[in-house]
Amino acid sequence: MAVKLRLQRYGSKKRPFYRIVAADSRSPRDGRYLEIIGTYDPTKEPVAVRIDEELAKKWLNEGAITTDTVKNLFAKAGIRSNKEAK
Repeated sequence: MAVKLRLQRYGSKKRPFYRIVAADSRSPRDGRYLEIIGTYDPTKEPVAVRIDEELAKKWLNEGAITTDTVKNLFAKAGIRSNKEAK
């Protein structure tokens, strides 16, 4: 099972709110997930990002693949896997 760290969209039309989740790469965007890692709210000023750093590192060290957007959010939060740190 390939695990991806990706965004899951919530909120109404033109008012997006996202959860950062660990999910099986075969499941749909807003479908089943394994664990919630954090949230991302682009409608707030400044943008509200909350990430559980321990969970993010756990999934990255287990080989989870991040999407481009999640990778950018992690970089801004200063989260890197132990593999990248070496």
